Amino acid sequence: MSGITVQRVLGPEDRQGVIDIIEQVFLREKNWISSAHTQIPEELAAEQHFSWFLARVNGRPAGVLRLLYDPSLNLPEEYQVSFMPGIDAEYLKNQGRYVEIGRFMIPGEYRRNHRIALRLMRAATEEVVGRDYTHFITDVFENEQHSPLNFHTRVLGFEVIGRHLFGDLNCSSTRIILTLDILKLYSRVKDSRSRIYSELTAGLHSLLEYKKRKLQADISKS
Repeated sequence: MSGITVQRVLGPEDRQGVIDIIEQVFLREKNWISSAHTQIPEELAAEQHFSWFLARVNGRPAGVLRLLYDPSLNLPEEYQVSFMPGIDAEYLKNQGRYVEIGRFMIPGEYRRNHRIALRLMRAATEEVVGRDYTHFITDVFENEQHSPLNFHTRVLGFEVIGRHLFGDLNCSSTRIILTLDILKLYSRVKDSRSRIYSELTAGLHSLLEYKKRKLQADISKS
């Protein structure tokens, strides 16, 4: 399958593409929400506390990913959060600057094509590293039929840091909390010949190398 493109959602046409996918996956397939239109704001601009990305295959909407910058790491008490030993909100805050990945979904007809997810992650990585963020944080559902838990942990290198029982989606599965140190991932895969990692990091080497050197210089000064 060819013709995969990913772009930042800023205009009404791309916004409608996002709504169509959300309606197909989260509303009709999963029944996790009551309205697709309320998931993405009507007003979209380059400088906001969130970014939406839309993947297309030969012009057809094929995947969505939302970034939320500087999310609160103190989750509501009613979510019933439990972190792994030695981890709490203060610990996370000391590790770096976080961006939350959410509303990451691919319709059933494209779900076997991992290149779509990798292209979305590549666009997300370029965006957050360019803004001097260092970590991703996200939730995935445990034991849900299409949970990306294995993809996130085995392929991308996300680490499990906790879980919670409730959230903003109407799903009874436990939420697994994952984080990813972006430069740590890059250091691990930059010399890999794997097509998966080449797809993920293509075009980002100069930016990631610069950020890595800058981080090392900052550490040596402290």
